[in-house]
Amino acid sequence: MKESFIVLISSLITFMSFGSLSIEGTYQGKNLYVQNPMDDEGFGYCATKVTVNGDIMPGGTNTGAFEIDFSIFNIAIGEPVFIVIEHNDGCKPKILNPEVLLPRSTFNVVTIGVTPAGKLTWTTTDEQGKLPYVIEQYRWNKWVTVGEVQGKGTPGKNSYEFQITPHSGENTVRVVQVDHSGTKRTSKEVKFTSTLPAVVKSPAKVKDIINFTADGKAVETRYEIYDAYGNIVKKGVGSSVNCENLLRGVYYINFDNVNEKFIKN
Repeated sequence: MKESFIVLISSLITFMSFGSLSIEGTYQGKNLYVQNPMDDEGFGYCATKVTVNGDIMPGGTNTGAFEIDFSIFNIAIGEPVFIVIEHNDGCKPKILNPEVLLPRSTFNVVTIGVTPAGKLTWTTTDEQGKLPYVIEQYRWNKWVTVGEVQGKGTPGKNSYEFQITPHSGENTVRVVQVDHSGTKRTSKEVKFTSTLPAVVKSPAKVKDIINFTADGKAVETRYEIYDAYGNIVKKGVGSSVNCENLLRGVYYINFDNVNEKFIKN
């Protein structure tokens, strides 16, 4: 009889199936809340075990909703977390506020500066989670994204640098982060004056090619071309632009630090 009971239990274990739900992110000082339905058999709750960075959460999961309290694991704000919720098959717990583990833009700029050659450097503190720094340059009456540097995401002092491609005259740059909230967080603006000569385009009436020159020599510049309706049709960096595929009509071009209108014949 005892042997039959052991065989029965072994068979039940063999046919029971389990699943797991995992989530990872950065601890931002807030706890996770989990909705925990009844299991498929209706004899208990779905979740069976929770681990945080490999450590089992005490207190169990025998309730319709529970909280994952990171403070009991001695996790500091800004540290990475990896949570695994094991559960019975046929049901699935639901994490109600997963966004609390997404990195937030919290950086403070300690120093920021740029050389006359366009080398941008900045140092920060108080980062919580890795977010990219977007480098923006003000030209053509708007902020233009010119590069990106991955943030380190640690609360101590972090140092970064990026080489700006200057345009002629005064240049204005800044660094920006955008987190899951969609809010843009910016540094202060810094300026430098380039000694590069002004870029000119030719010809005035375009048939096939637009050429960029400075002091009579071909020179590369960042450019954008818009049609009469404001739709961008070409953009890039180069010393010339092939316009053969553009329809005849009026266009607007941004290059160097100027805006001009031209006619495509």
